[in-house]
Amino acid sequence: MAVTPSVKGRIRFGEHRTWYRLTGDLTSGKPPIVAVHGGPGSTHDYLLPLADLAEYGWPVVHYDQIGNGGSTHLPGRGADFWTVDLFLAELDNLIEMLGLGGGYVLFGQSWGGLLVAAHAARRPPGLRGLVVANAPASYPLWLAEMEVLRAALPPGVDEALRRHEAAGTTHDDEYHQAMRPFLERHVCRLSPWPREYQASFYEMYNDPTVYYTMNGPSEFHVIGTLRDWGVVDLLPDIAVPTLVLSGEHDEATPAAVRPYADLIPDARWKIIPGSSHLPHLETPERFMAILLEYLRGIPVSP
Repeated sequence: MAVTPSVKGRIRFGEHRTWYRLTGDLTSGKPPIVAVHGGPGSTHDYLLPLADLAEYGWPVVHYDQIGNGGSTHLPGRGADFWTVDLFLAELDNLIEMLGLGGGYVLFGQSWGGLLVAAHAARRPPGLRGLVVANAPASYPLWLAEMEVLRAALPPGVDEALRRHEAAGTTHDDEYHQAMRPFLERHVCRLSPWPREYQASFYEMYNDPTVYYTMNGPSEFHVIGTLRDWGVVDLLPDIAVPTLVLSGEHDEATPAAVRPYADLIPDARWKIIPGSSHLPHLETPERFMAILLEYLRGIPVSP
């Protein structure tokens, strides 16, 4: 169970509010870890175990990206509002408003991994390190690999999924039931799902505005505004030590992740055995050992 937060609050982001929580002491001498969740349209909850890093001296900031969780919900806004630039601006604002610009580390998971890579490519002076976890380097790569994973699902599952996708009936219960084999193989292999993951899953289900607009109806049917987006061209511009993480059974397959390891100048890549898309929940001891080894090697100052 993650340790108790030191502070919770909401900060101004233009006309809106971003919810955040801080665990640990910002005066500890170690750079804070800013946890950037996936989705887009999920919440911080499933990343709460990262708060345990505070017990080792690293303060941890979690936040809910605008549109979900404790942050401002805007169900009436369309695709022109929900852009990558919006979420990059929100991250910049969070770092500034919390006074973290003097030194921080970003941990981005899934969609959050692409987001932190785009942030890092701008070479902000306070960035000390980067963790890209379970993230494809582009959505075209992701979609190509989804075809491979879908083809290996139990007989009849992909057929049912494609029938509803073609008919535009992805809200149907049959579609949601047909998603389960994929989720149980490639997203979270634990049964039952951990409480933290369930919390984020149901938060996104209760307000799917961002997810449906930018991603689409499911992990493997990306028809939203992100379908052609990626960060491959930005990766050579990242100038901080980078840890790339993925799971043995991850929906973010090695082919989709490899550009991070190949193109970021100072990158190391660890594939965690026995896990899929959520190794911090599925194999927490191994995950934490890898993360701590990386963090202990980051210079405190540039």
